[in-house]
Parts: sequence; structure tokens; C-alpha cells
Amino acid sequence: MNRQGNPAVLAQARRRDSLDKRQRVLTALAALERDGEKITHTAVARTAHVSTWLTYTDGIREHIQAARHRQASTTPLPPAQGTPTTTPAGLRAELHLARQEIKDLRQERDRLREALRHQLGQQLDTLHAPDLTHRIDELTRHNHQLADQLQHATEDNAAFRHRTASLEEDLAAARTSLRRMIRDENLNP
Repeated sequence: MNRQGNPAVLAQARRRDSLDKRQRVLTALAALERDGEKITHTAVARTAHVSTWLTYTDGIREHIQAARHRQASTTPLPPAQGTPTTTPAGLRAELHLARQEIKDLRQERDRLREALRHQLGQQLDTLHAPDLTHRIDELTRHNHQLADQLQHATEDNAAFRHRTASLEEDLAAARTSLRRMIRDENLNP
């Protein structure tokens, strides 16, 4: 009997095991999402009985992120306890009240906007021209400072993106090297 085993059979068994684990992760993810449980990498790994590392791998991570996004965007409101069922007449009354409240809020908004315009006009009338010139100069300097900060931040952002891409390439190379070492170790015990 071959002590090293048949590499093709071992590779095929590894592939089957990997596919089985990935399928368990997807099944566990669907169950967590269906049950309304909070979706995290740890919760999915625990439910699927796999390592957390597997939930961060390509092909799985995207499914988890999509489920988390769906869960965040469709968080249902808790049902009101003791709320009687509403009738069409009750809904119409609520709609009428909501429309009236919207109308009142719009009128109040318009009134406040007009009062603010009036107050700003009075303030501008009372300001002296030298004060305005000084304020404009001050705002112009501040605008230039903000533009410089934006330029520096944009340059830093580009440098960080470049560094991140480089680190991701290094990480991918390290993972590939590790896989090769593991494979070589499995082939040559």
C-alpha cells in the first residue's frame, strides 16, 4: 500500500470537503437571515460548524456582506403590542390627520424662513462695509486653507490606496506561499 496516499484522491477529498463546508456556510447564512438573527462572521461560522477564517474567504465574504446589507436596510419595526387592527375608515382618518399636520408644518416652515430672511436682512443692513470686507477676507483665507487641506487629504488618500493595494498583493502572495507549503507538506510527510 502507498504510504503517501494517492494525491488525486486526497485532492478530490479536499475539494469535496471544501465544497461541503462552503455549502454549510451558505445554508447557515440563509437560516440566520430567515430567522432574523444578527448576521456576523462569527455567528455564521458557529452555525455552520466551520472556522471563522472560512467566512472571510472570497466567495463567502461577499454573501455575508450582502446579507448584512439586506438585513440593515430591511430592519423591521417591532410590532406594536396591544394595537387593534385598523379599519379603512381609521386609516383614512389617520391619513387626513397626517396631511393636515404636513400642511401645518409647511406653513410653519415658510413662516420661519421668512422671519429668518427678514432678520438676516436687518443684520446685513446694520453691518458696516469695513466689517464686511474684513469678513470676506477672513472667509477667503479660510476657503484657501480648506482647499489646501483637501489637496493634502487627496494626496494622502491616493498614497494610502497605493499602499493598500501593495499590501493586498503581499497578502495574496503570502497566502499562495502558505498554500504551497501546506500542499508540499501534505505530499511529503
